[in-house]
Amino acid sequence: METAALVARGAGALNEFGFRVGERGTHSTRTIMVRELTTLLNDVPARGTKDDYRAGVETDNVLGKKTASTRSLTFKRLSELYALDRSVTLFRVLRECWDWNQGDRPVLAILCALARDPLLRITADPVLSARIGTIVTKATLRDAIAEETHGRLNSATVDKVARNAASSWTQSGHLQGRVRKVRSQAPAGEAAVAYALLLGYLEGVRGTALFDTLWARVLDRRPDELHRLAAAASRSGRFTYRHTGAVADIRFDTLLTKRERELTHEPH
Repeated sequence: METAALVARGAGALNEFGFRVGERGTHSTRTIMVRELTTLLNDVPARGTKDDYRAGVETDNVLGKKTASTRSLTFKRLSELYALDRSVTLFRVLRECWDWNQGDRPVLAILCALARDPLLRITADPVLSARIGTIVTKATLRDAIAEETHGRLNSATVDKVARNAASSWTQSGHLQGRVRKVRSQAPAGEAAVAYALLLGYLEGVRGTALFDTLWARVLDRRPDELHRLAAAASRSGRFTYRHTGAVADIRFDTLLTKRERELTHEPH
């Protein structure tokens, strides 16, 4: 599933920001790996390079993988989901938000992974549309994946994507339970709200429409709660939020580079 804004923006700027579109995704083999991501980001300094992250996984083995091939593959999959490269907008801002509020980390992780994994994105609507307390079955996820991929994936791969996606949504707090997955409210706070608004902004969405995107839906909050959290988050100085009546002015001049602002058509 591609959001309307992703389609409208086009591939060029989206690729430069770090979004990934297309037919392939990491969830054919892995989950969002929140535990591994947390361990790695705790080990590598905030301004570390991609080579530093690679060394942490492959040389220092901070994730405790048994073989060199497993270490290499784990780094590859984490890179697919999160980039692990400060030149990529989505990761650099994720890293900025990561230490802002530790409780937001699972939601930050799935927001970034959703932006970078088309297969995980397919499962977003079946999960997010479910009412809190209701069961989200693996069959529901499988059906959504099969329908959206139009037969490109065999049944075994569809089943694996569904299992991995269910695990990822459990890691993020949107589902609970080992076998019987029950919809729950994810713990989203100021950092997650700021990151979700940024994702919509990079897509080209502006104003109050930023509170109606896929990324905003991931936050599991009512619109009034999102506005309250956005106002509180903006006081950190990381972005600008002004809301008067039905008009909202939200900009990310502090978090974005000059080049990134030009790509969003906001040069000032």
